[in-house]
This record gives sequence, C-alpha cells and structure tokens, in this order.
Amino acid sequence: MVKAAFLGLGVMGYPMARHLKAKGHDVTVYNRTRAKAEKWVADNGGRLAATPREAAAGQDVVFACVGNDNDLRQVTLGPDGAFDAMGAGALFVDHTTASAGIARELHTAAQGRGFDFLDAPVSGGQAGAENGQLTVMVGGDPAAFDRAHPTIMAFAKAARLLGPSGSGQLAKMMNQICIAGVVQGLAEAIHFGKRAGMDIEAVIEVISKGAAQSWQMENRYKTMNAGKFDFGFAVDWMRKDLSIVLDEARDNGARLPLTALVDQFYADVQAMGGERWDTSSLLARLER
Repeated sequence: MVKAAFLGLGVMGYPMARHLKAKGHDVTVYNRTRAKAEKWVADNGGRLAATPREAAAGQDVVFACVGNDNDLRQVTLGPDGAFDAMGAGALFVDHTTASAGIARELHTAAQGRGFDFLDAPVSGGQAGAENGQLTVMVGGDPAAFDRAHPTIMAFAKAARLLGPSGSGQLAKMMNQICIAGVVQGLAEAIHFGKRAGMDIEAVIEVISKGAAQSWQMENRYKTMNAGKFDFGFAVDWMRKDLSIVLDEARDNGARLPLTALVDQFYADVQAMGGERWDTSSLLARLER
C-alpha cells in the first residue's frame, strides 16, 4: 500500500481516486472546486488538501487528471504546485489527456528535482473509470513504470509502457484518431440505413458479427438510433483532444484528412448546441 495524492476529481478522477482508496491506499485529494473534494472525502474517507502542494507533500505517488495543458502546468509548476513539495524518489503519474510536449517538459522538470514523471492518459470513458476497467497508455522510464504499475491497476484493466516520455500522450492521440473515424462511419451507416428504410436493429445485429464490428457499434448504436446522446465522452472534450492531435500532426508532418474533417463535423455539433452531447452525436448533424 502506498501514500498517494490525487489531483482533479472530475468525472474520471473522482472514481479513479475512489478505487485507490478501496484498494487500501492512503489517499489525499485536491480539487480546484473544493466542494467536490469535500464530497469525495465524505463519501470515501481519506484527507482533503487545500492546494496541490499540500496534497503532494510526503506522498509516494501523486496522480493527476485535470483538463488540459494549462491546468496541468498550474497544478504541477504553478504557485502552490505539487512539484515544489515532492521529495526525491517520489513519482508523479499524469492521467490527463494533454500534449506530448508538456509531458516531456514535466518529465525534465521532475528529473531535475529528483523524482519521476509518467504521462499515462487513459481510455475507457466514465464507465471504465467507475468500474475500474481503464486502459492506460504510458510514457516514461521503465523503472518508474514498474514502480507505478501495481498502484495504477487499482483502477485499470491494462497498462503498458509504450516508450519514452510523451509516448503515452502520442498513443492517446492515435486512440482518438481511430475513434473519430469509427464514430463518423457508424453515424453515416445508421443515417443511410434509415433513409433506405432498413430495420437498423436487425442490420446491426448481423453486421456487428462481421468485419464492421467495433466497440462503438456494440455500445452506441442503440442510443444513436434512438436519438439520445448523453451516454459518454462529451463533444467539447473530443474537440480538445483532436486539437492536440492536429497540433502534433502539424509538427511531425502526419497527414490526417479524415481527423481534420471529423473535427469540423464536431464543430458543427457544437454550433447545434451539442457541446455536452456525447461523441456519437455526429449522427444528429446528419439528421438535422
């Protein structure tokens, strides 16, 4: 069992921290909105910290899951940031979906202070976090990963080191590229089938047993067909992730025409008022 802090108690961080506590770890939490941290402590026990620095002091491992690069920089290097309190030999594990650049920046900063940093974004959505079934993509040093792995598995079904610092974030970008294309294809298929007068339930039952099968098809086609879009990852969050992808592609020369197009389709969904709809709402754009 380890002494751990968790920074950021949003829809992902709240249950992830809960799984750590349930596994017997000594958990201190920090959240920018204090009321959320107070509720977490009331629900789960543990301790509440007023700042990231206070949360990180004396911990073996500090986890973070915040919104974006700026939020991450604030809780690590900002005033009262966690890095100022972390001792030699400690470990910072970042589950934020952020840029590879900030992962490398924070890895270097952590090494200069005598502790380790892993970029470890997750896939599996809110349901995966609630059920302790996340997939974790990790970048960093092998020894640090080996130390972190048993604790990460408190809320994960799989975690793998994919390369040096930044590799976890690059893997998450690949994950989001795949999702964007698959969801658009599924939306178009359902839209096409409706226009053609097909029984969508019957068709999906058949084609989901063949080469067209995907997680999105298995888990989203029913709600998409019903015109319900409040069951998963929000469009605002997906656009944030795709902006990171497209920035990285501009830097490394990758050509991502489909990803860029789907990003613009999500912009259309936002303009329709669907900022908080889930990513399957690409269908709503086709049917407006």
